[in-house]
Amino acid sequence: MTASPPPLRAPQPLPFRDPELPLDQRVDDLLSRLTTGERIALLHQFAPAVERLGIAPFRTGQEALHGVAWMGPATVFPQAVGLGATWNDDLVRRIGEAVSTEARTMRAGDDRVGLNLWAPTVNLLRHPLWGRNEEGYSEDPRLTSAIAVAYTRGLRGDHPHHWRTAPVLKHWLAHNNETHRDTSSSSVRPRVLHEYDLRAFRAAVEAGAVAGVMPAYNLVNGRPNHVSPYLREQLRTWTDHDLLVCSDAGAPSNLVDSEKYFDTHEEATAAALAAGVDSFTDHGTDASVITGRVQRALERGLLSEADIDTAVRRHLSVRFGLGEFDPGQGPYADPATYAFDTPAHRELAREAAEQAVVLLKNDGLLPLPEDTSIAVVGLLADECKTDWYSGTLIRRSTPLDGLRERFGADRVTFAEGVDRVRLRCAAGWLRVPDPAPGSGTDSRAQDAGAALDPALLTGRTDLAPLTCGPEPSEFALVDWGAGTWTLRAPDGRYLSVADDGYVRASADQPGGWVVQETFALVDHGDGYLIEHTGTGGYVSVAADGVQVADEPELFTVEFLERGEDAVARAAAQADVVIVVAGNDPHINGRETEDRTTLDLPPHQERLWRAARAANPRTALALVSAYPYAVADAHDQLPALLWTAHGGQAAGTALARIIAGDVSPAGRLPQTWYATDADLPDLLDYDVIGSRQTYLYFDGTPLYPFGHGLGYSSFAYGDLAADREGEVLRVAFTVTNTGLVAADEVAQLYTRAPRDAAGAPALPHRQLAAHRRVHLAAGAERRIEFRLPLSELGFWDVRHDRWAVAPGAYEVLAGASSDDIRLTATVDIGGDPITARPVRESGLTATAYDEQKGTEIVDRSRTSGDAVHAIDGGTGELLFHACDFGDGVGTVSVEVAGAGAVDLISGSTATTVTVPATGGVYDYARHTSGFTAAGVRDLRVRLRGHLRLAELTFTATADATGAADATATARRRETA
Repeated sequence: MTASPPPLRAPQPLPFRDPELPLDQRVDDLLSRLTTGERIALLHQFAPAVERLGIAPFRTGQEALHGVAWMGPATVFPQAVGLGATWNDDLVRRIGEAVSTEARTMRAGDDRVGLNLWAPTVNLLRHPLWGRNEEGYSEDPRLTSAIAVAYTRGLRGDHPHHWRTAPVLKHWLAHNNETHRDTSSSSVRPRVLHEYDLRAFRAAVEAGAVAGVMPAYNLVNGRPNHVSPYLREQLRTWTDHDLLVCSDAGAPSNLVDSEKYFDTHEEATAAALAAGVDSFTDHGTDASVITGRVQRALERGLLSEADIDTAVRRHLSVRFGLGEFDPGQGPYADPATYAFDTPAHRELAREAAEQAVVLLKNDGLLPLPEDTSIAVVGLLADECKTDWYSGTLIRRSTPLDGLRERFGADRVTFAEGVDRVRLRCAAGWLRVPDPAPGSGTDSRAQDAGAALDPALLTGRTDLAPLTCGPEPSEFALVDWGAGTWTLRAPDGRYLSVADDGYVRASADQPGGWVVQETFALVDHGDGYLIEHTGTGGYVSVAADGVQVADEPELFTVEFLERGEDAVARAAAQADVVIVVAGNDPHINGRETEDRTTLDLPPHQERLWRAARAANPRTALALVSAYPYAVADAHDQLPALLWTAHGGQAAGTALARIIAGDVSPAGRLPQTWYATDADLPDLLDYDVIGSRQTYLYFDGTPLYPFGHGLGYSSFAYGDLAADREGEVLRVAFTVTNTGLVAADEVAQLYTRAPRDAAGAPALPHRQLAAHRRVHLAAGAERRIEFRLPLSELGFWDVRHDRWAVAPGAYEVLAGASSDDIRLTATVDIGGDPITARPVRESGLTATAYDEQKGTEIVDRSRTSGDAVHAIDGGTGELLFHACDFGDGVGTVSVEVAGAGAVDLISGSTATTVTVPATGGVYDYARHTSGFTAAGVRDLRVRLRGHLRLAELTFTATADATGAADATATARRRETA
């Protein structure tokens, strides 16, 4: 009898696909199966498939700052700065969950939608003129990190091993300027680095909800962020997880092309990889340029296969976390978990937009009674603006829509306030030709869902260009400030310039990486030249239509109606006027373009002033991505509100606030300054020395950090503050003493002893914790916080460490940084901050307490910092409390370059002359006699083109021998 053959067994999956194995073992297995070429290919943003292993292509980078962006329709939430204004961690976490769920759902139908989300942006809103102010959460590192932790936790999901999406924090590090953003260097001294910039990133990384970080375009202390040693020395020490560091777009090439930091791209790519960059976003979808550089760098010995493997391991770890190599691709790939544009998401968008509204001032005008007649006026009154990182709106609500829905269309009138004009040149009147049938949709909007990068979208060429002739068209002319204007045709389309250079009425809204819908009216004799901002050419008339060219046409402008006249008419006929002013996120302040002033554009200034003149019951609603200096409006108007661009539900939310359906409780996430004179230079990153943000600002702001009013009132009481081991426990009671249910944002600040560390440059107060609570009228709640004592500390430059100075700390509870209701004092013991042990340890040049005329630069291309005088002039460093012990007799300076170093301490002074040492990284030590004893301040003056790294001092007992040796050496040189 013949035995039956054994049953066939299904082939066993490869170990890397076995979810029962430890993650490290699975990664090791897959890594071992990849060839060197396949590993190198994974280093580019667009990683190709490895078909022999069944591995799909993978793209790092899906924009999702306040909703899934660039991939077509999605739920659009308020801008990030608006989310910061909610001061609501739980709300932002829920938004993160909705965004990541929509990303998963969208990916199920379109595999171009990525799961490695480049969000959130945690750059601190240090300077309100930064063009990308809309992308950050706050000027305060604690509020920023709290909101970032909430959003990334929502994006990540709550599964212990699998990630719904893999968020990447942007942009490492000290990045707050678009002006020369790829070549400017942020001078960041150790205290600012540790107390300010790093803190914004650290909490989210330590919370375990971050998959990676993106370096910024700029340099920090003279070294590009893409080769920053802080990636290794700081970032990767905060977690045991493999973090994926993704370059910003084009930044690897910038290391050679614009920054000229390296001579060859092979050197630059190897240096970035060695510093910790794991994924290279460069040359779009063409990976061959980067992979070729890596391959050549490997062949030349500039990097090793181990360097490549380290980066690939981090790349693979993210993909394993997303479930790509699990059966069924993990729990978050289950269609039962999908949700897109659901009623819950719509409600969440409305809730977020409501909570983001900040009531800046209210002299009793708001809320409005049901029977109020309202004139809604202003350039943004009937707009629902999106920004560069928005998804495509599925639904939209403008302030006009919201108020008409809430109060009734018969009670709400509208005046936009544009200037209505006709334009004439020698060839006749500027005219928009009649549209051809079927030309009603902006082709850019049609193509938006098909493009991974909206910068690649181009203008329409299917419409006829403008002409000049006997029949004029009427245009809506708007001055957006800073010499930037838009012109809109009678059908609502903006004049735009396509790649062929012709001017057409073709755009639904201004937009694009290079905005093609803005112009400048240049005074010229009896008329104007119309310069096209995007190309720099001038509007001219040709036989086949109007185009931009080098030879300009002279135009005269005939004003048919001034915007303020239309606004005044509408205002005079209403009970109350709501002026809606602000910015278009694609014009002026935006990515690639910083603002030049805090002022509201003149056109919009005219509108609110005209409204008030016609009707004193006028409120100004600012809808903007950044603060304005509106001191006159504050003085003259009874009510002001601010909200960031609030996403799809913005208009509904604003109307509900104005009607009193919701009591506003948004709070300012950054200081609103009264005037441009309050601001330091945009490129001055020393928040301590230049007294920036609420932490250090010595003036009186227009509206302080944390400010916001409501329709109720709250009392604070029963503050208790006690130390429990290494934790400070703080509790107080908040009571709604008003007549309506409302939210209150309870804010807790601390203030260090003024003599702590003997240093005057400690924050006036700093946010320690916050909580947004909802209370019915008459209700109260006990709010408790537990603060690690380390949060009270600062970076002690004297001893290069984090330290908590002993003394009496103030604990301050209140409604804003300037509205403190309760104060308690807690004594914190410990060892005092002692003087600098300079005789034993010397001085690091960057560890100064004050400086003038200097900036920090790179000591070498890989690590270390030095200080030099700006532009080779004269700069000065001040070091407080230097302990010279029983005495020193000489000083040695480690310097590169040529010039002189002066040391002054009391009546003691010396000059160290530095002959040329060679290149900027060629350091040498030079010594001079210098006698000092005891604890005293030291001034160090730098003169000329030199870099100072360190100073060391020789004790008096050893000084004589050193001086004799120097004298002998000089005699030998003379001989």
